[in-house]
Amino acid sequence: MTRIPERDRNIMEQAIYLPMVLTILNRDLKVIDASPFKLKQPYVNLVDETMRVIQKELRSVKHYMNKEKLSVQEIKRDEAFTMFMFLYKGYEEQHNYFNPRIRNKVHELLEFYLFKRYTSSQISQ
Repeated sequence: MTRIPERDRNIMEQAIYLPMVLTILNRDLKVIDASPFKLKQPYVNLVDETMRVIQKELRSVKHYMNKEKLSVQEIKRDEAFTMFMFLYKGYEEQHNYFNPRIRNKVHELLEFYLFKRYTSSQISQ
């Protein structure tokens, strides 16, 4: 049983997933730069803007975690699972994540930041 409230655990998971999304976007940016697109700039602009939004959100996640004395550290990784140490206000908890679950969550976040955040903001207007 976890002592970490769901809201704080979700924020701590964001500290895991958002850097992975940024890594993927950085790699994609290199592929776009090396590709034979006739007009690269729109793609570069989309990825750059998406990265700025994610970096801003990651900054706020890290700020919240520092303020609330929360920390996440990767301890162990194998081909199936990745184990993280969650430090929550003096308590330590180890959480095991199935690597395909991590990949799926990063995929969802990538879709959200590249596309769905625009459609969801238009719906709320």
